[in-house]
Amino acid sequence: MDRLFFPTDLKADDSGAISGIAWKFGVPDRIGDEIEPGAFKGMKLPLPMLAFHDMGDPIGTWDTATEKSDGLHISGRLLIADVARAREVHALVKAGAVKGLSIGFMTKGTPRIRPGGGRTIKSLDLFEVSLVTVPMHPGARVTSAKSAVAALQLAASINRAALALKGA
Repeated sequence: MDRLFFPTDLKADDSGAISGIAWKFGVPDRIGDEIEPGAFKGMKLPLPMLAFHDMGDPIGTWDTATEKSDGLHISGRLLIADVARAREVHALVKAGAVKGLSIGFMTKGTPRIRPGGGRTIKSLDLFEVSLVTVPMHPGARVTSAKSAVAALQLAASINRAALALKGA
């Protein structure tokens, strides 16, 4: 199985929701590999979310994945309520110590060797997407992690305002 790493701006909310770009099209990774649009066609969801490509360390699931013009966008959830390791990785993401995504896959067919090194991959089987410290691809990153705390604070403010209006 191949593993490709690339840097990201990982952020995680208090509910564990997380999203990002698992692969950026048009930009080779640090060893020169490029994955072309359409290569992720037929992937099966949900995908395992692993910590650091450790197959024995699942920490969540990726539930949606969409190829867009700039790359493969994914979103999912760290299982922070149920898995202790997910809570640890969540804390590392929130602190900025873990900022990357990396994909684990097997190529289909024979990739074309690129001039100067690396491969052009047109088709693959995606097995997992990991949260990593230093990713191989410079364009893979977590783009958002919704904040449950902010949502709860907003809801509390709305409830206080509603109560104040009722009392007036």
